[in-house]
Amino acid sequence: MAVSERSVFITKTGAIAATVGSAVGLGNIWRFPYEAGIHGGGAFLMCYLLFIFILGLPVLCAEFIMGKGTRSNIFSAYNKLSPGKNWKFLGFLGILASLMILSFYSVVAGWTIEYSIGSICNNLDFSSAETGHNQFNELTTGWRPLVWTIIFLFCNFFILIGGVTKGIERASNILMPLLFLLLLAFCIHSMTMPGFGEGMTYLFAPDFSQITPSVLLGALGQAFFSLSLGLGCMMTYASYFNNKSNLGQTALTTAMLDSLVAILAGVIIFPAVFSFGLTPEAGPTLVFEVLPNIFHQLPAGMLWSTLFFILLFLASLTSTVSMSEISISYFCEVKKLSRFKATLISSAIALIGGILCALSFGAMSDFTIFGKTIFNLFDYVSSNILLPVGGFFCSIFVGWFVSRKFINTQMQGDKKSISGFTPVLVFFLRWICPSAIFLVFLNSLGII
Repeated sequence: MAVSERSVFITKTGAIAATVGSAVGLGNIWRFPYEAGIHGGGAFLMCYLLFIFILGLPVLCAEFIMGKGTRSNIFSAYNKLSPGKNWKFLGFLGILASLMILSFYSVVAGWTIEYSIGSICNNLDFSSAETGHNQFNELTTGWRPLVWTIIFLFCNFFILIGGVTKGIERASNILMPLLFLLLLAFCIHSMTMPGFGEGMTYLFAPDFSQITPSVLLGALGQAFFSLSLGLGCMMTYASYFNNKSNLGQTALTTAMLDSLVAILAGVIIFPAVFSFGLTPEAGPTLVFEVLPNIFHQLPAGMLWSTLFFILLFLASLTSTVSMSEISISYFCEVKKLSRFKATLISSAIALIGGILCALSFGAMSDFTIFGKTIFNLFDYVSSNILLPVGGFFCSIFVGWFVSRKFINTQMQGDKKSISGFTPVLVFFLRWICPSAIFLVFLNSLGII
């Protein structure tokens, strides 16, 4: 596809809404609270924010530079900037990571549909923690999760076949403001709870003794997962930016809003947990077992429950759209398929992976690889291995093998002056980002 024919985001607002929508998702509202809960709250938050702005922001800029500068999918971007070299394997790595995440992500997103409908119909029973736990097990086993996974992927498919402008940009402009309004409504309500002070202490008062290799690796994985780094989401979206886009400003806005949503999710969840004497260490089921139990005890609990799971659904949809676009753009531009066929193939692959992940809670719960179910394996490998590895090599590639002139040209947008930010960015991409990511891995393995 020629550059002149390639779609672009029409407005600056639409570009920012799409990139923020890619970053903001279940990673912030579902994954961040339970990761913070099992890793000590404030200590995890501090490490997470440090990794977001010291490591995530430079790598985000690197992906933006490659995407905007090549106007290509992740595979072709590496190929264009390193002809005759073997960096294009990172393109396949990103596509693999995106499909793995899309597989288990769609299962969780399917749960949000199930719980939304259950809340609307008042069919959920959370009269006690035990009934909530039993109900979650009932709803996530058998064949029902497969149906909801298919329905969610159909919603994803419907947006994607509309293309960049009429599909992704239009949906992002509608979904993102709605998502933030719902978040703010929950935060205001959270401030009225008796456990608000205790929840804020847990979230914002770090206990430095709890910073372990596991916490560092979890925070690094969460930072990359949350910003959709290392798999090519941001590179793909940046390929749709127009020439006047200010990459530094867009990257900073994306990182700040993404972090804000994660913090707001903590503000919503932890005061509620402490108000009713529950544990923040419930893990991945936190928002599906613990929170509905809390909603049950609130006035107009059915309304709050419905709004919350609709919020989760919207957040998951904005992220899966961007993850799907990675493989779709590859099929369209490299394999020369129509957008409809490319979207169909991408959705079919995700559906197969989603079925396996959904069954790991039921019929395939006893089937494990390296001691992990397929769902947990996809989550761990993509979040804690493939994303950091992708970010590691992306930072090295842009820092060492892409010319400073090319970097500066992409960063300055429509400005004619030379960007003073470029030398700082290159320094971080060459030395700070790869070294920090590598040290965290060594630490997690007990080598240092």
